[in-house]
Amino acid sequence: MNKAFYINKYGGPEVMQWGEFPPALLGPKDVRIQIHAAGLNPLDWRIRSGALKVILPYKFPLILGNDCSGVVTEVGSEVRRFRVGDAVYSRVQDDRIGTFAQEIVTGEEAVAHKPASLTHAEAASVPMVLLTAVQVLTEAANLKAGQSVLIHGGAGAVGSMAIQVARHLGLRVATTVSGKDADFVKGLGAEQVVDYRSQKFEDVVKGMDAVLDGVSMDNLLRSFQTVKPRATVVSISDGPDVEVAKLRGVNPLLWPVFMGLSAKPRAAAKKAQASYRYWFMHADGSRLESLNPLLEDGTLRPHIDRVFPFEQTAQALAHAESGKARGKVIIQVRDE
Repeated sequence: MNKAFYINKYGGPEVMQWGEFPPALLGPKDVRIQIHAAGLNPLDWRIRSGALKVILPYKFPLILGNDCSGVVTEVGSEVRRFRVGDAVYSRVQDDRIGTFAQEIVTGEEAVAHKPASLTHAEAASVPMVLLTAVQVLTEAANLKAGQSVLIHGGAGAVGSMAIQVARHLGLRVATTVSGKDADFVKGLGAEQVVDYRSQKFEDVVKGMDAVLDGVSMDNLLRSFQTVKPRATVVSISDGPDVEVAKLRGVNPLLWPVFMGLSAKPRAAAKKAQASYRYWFMHADGSRLESLNPLLEDGTLRPHIDRVFPFEQTAQALAHAESGKARGKVIIQVRDE
C-alpha cells in the first residue's frame, strides 16, 4: 500500500488526512518513483483550497504534492531514458499529482535524472521553482542579457531561484523582500533590493523590462508603475486570463470568468503600454535535466528553509503557507 496525505474536499489545513492507497497502475510510458523527499509549493495549498478547481478539476480523494526526488522502482515497457535504481527528480504532471506519498507514478517526460551532487531533499526543492523561473524569464517575458527584471518575494521559494536564474541569463535584477532578507538576496545576485515593509517599490523601481509577481493582485497592479513601454508583467498567482483557459481546455462557457479575473491587470497593462501574461508552468523533464550542470557546478543553489518528517506533512504545509519560510520547505519521506 502507498501511504499518503490527501484531501476529500477543498478547504484549509484541517482538510488534510492520512491514509493508504493501492499502488497506481503503471502505463507503458510511465515511471514509478519511490519518493525520498517532496518539495512544497504555493500551488499545493492553492489546490487544497480549491482556488484552482476551474483550471485543475481534480477528483477526490486527492493526494497532494507536485515536486519529488527519489529512486525508480519500475518502468513501463516503452520507457527508454530510465532504469530501475536510477535516482531521479520531477515536477510531476498536473493530472497525476501526489508526491506527499511514499511513491508516485508519472509520465517519463516529466522526470529527470537527479544531479549527483544534490541530496534528495535538495533535489526535491528544485523542479517547480526552477522550471517556473526559466519558463517565465525566457518564454513568457522573452528576456535577453542586459535587460532588467523585478522579482517580487526574492527570499521565497520561487523568488530565490528566479534571482539566480536571472543573473545566470545576464539580467539586471531588482527584488522586494522584508529588511531582514536583504543580505540574503544580494548574495543571490539582486542589485536593487527594496524593503516592502518600509518602502513602496513602485516609488523606487523604474524602467524595468519585466516583472515576475506571485504575491497578490494589489502587488501585481502596482507593478505596472515600475515598467517601461513594451515591457512584460507576468503573474504566477492572481489574474488568470483566457489564454490559460484555452491552454487548459476549460469549457468556453467559462471563458468570460477568466476575462473578468484578468480585467484589472489587462487594463493596467494598456495604460502602461506594456504586456500582461499569466503563466501556469508546465512539467518538462528534459528541460529540467538540461539544467543539471548549473546545479552540479553551483551556479544555481537550492535554498531550504526547513525539512519536516513525512508524518508532519500537514504542519510542513502550514509552515510554508505562513509566508515566513526563506527558500523551500521539504518533507523527508525516506532517509537519504
